[in-house]
Amino acid sequence: MGRVYNFSAGPAVLPEEVLREAAEEMLDYNGTGMSVMEMSHRSKAYKEIIETAEADLRELMGIPDNYKVLFLQGGASQQFAMIPMNLMKNGEADYIVTGQWAKKAYQEAQKYGKANKIASSEDKTFSYIPDVSDLPVSENADYVYICENNTIYGTKYKELPDTKGKILVSDVSSCFLSEPVEVEKYGVIYGGVQKNIGPAGVVIVIIREDLITEDVLEGTPTMLKYKTHADAESLYNTPPAYGIYICGKVFKWLKKQGGLEAMKKYNDKKAKILYDFLDESKLFKGTVEKKDRSLMNVPFVTGDEELDAKFVKESQAAGLVNLKGHRTVGGMRASIYNAMPIEGVEALVAFMRKFEEENL
Repeated sequence: MGRVYNFSAGPAVLPEEVLREAAEEMLDYNGTGMSVMEMSHRSKAYKEIIETAEADLRELMGIPDNYKVLFLQGGASQQFAMIPMNLMKNGEADYIVTGQWAKKAYQEAQKYGKANKIASSEDKTFSYIPDVSDLPVSENADYVYICENNTIYGTKYKELPDTKGKILVSDVSSCFLSEPVEVEKYGVIYGGVQKNIGPAGVVIVIIREDLITEDVLEGTPTMLKYKTHADAESLYNTPPAYGIYICGKVFKWLKKQGGLEAMKKYNDKKAKILYDFLDESKLFKGTVEKKDRSLMNVPFVTGDEELDAKFVKESQAAGLVNLKGHRTVGGMRASIYNAMPIEGVEALVAFMRKFEEENL
């Protein structure tokens, strides 16, 4: 079997060009006579890899000089604890719960201080983003937390919340580098890379320098202090070296595509093909309120569980893989990240059209 169109929510599709380049360098990276997998993270060659990756990411996102870029481990889930441990100076924070991951972050924060749920869309199975223009932000809150794109439910914030002057912390795991971003609007912007940037095992944290202090929650492990990693430039201990190397290649690839403005246009175009079909289809329907639709994750259903299962099975046989929805939602979900070519979305829609004709 050749390459399939992989609609997985993560680990997910990577640019073919990046994979080929990595394959060519597998046995000998840049004349070192060894693979990046075998290379000391203290070596000159690796130092150049991680520094170039950071410089390219800074350029892509327009990251201001007073923000640190950290390449860490533990995934986004470890950040659910790390954020309150490092940022809860008053012992209080506000959370907007728009999906499973925001909910988990909110629950984790309760271990470290007072976590307030100031808005939620759980009443309608997280199928929309609540109005965040005038929320009851707590006077004592150290930060306001959001998950910007909800992978499972297919929703995306189109406007950032008015945090009334409080620091905004955002998990961008599944929309990372999919569109331009104003980094200065956030105190912390972070995400696991395995959805839109690289292989599993790396989480990137972009954090304003004034938030990196020794003044952390008592008992915070050394490895869970932002200061530990910021001071050591992400090399305090052995980083996920190979994963960072692949992320660096993806940054180069994104620059070649024209940067984040160009990616936003491409992602809009891709998503429109699928959403337009869903809006006219007699069999399939999207599950998200139109105004809150994600460009990255598109959940849809037929309304019949047996038919959904048949669709997943037949699509797999047609080389359209990983379309089964998350177990908490059912149905189907197409994740159409940066590296998913437009041809993949066109092939999916053509298959859906055929399936509809055969099953209506």
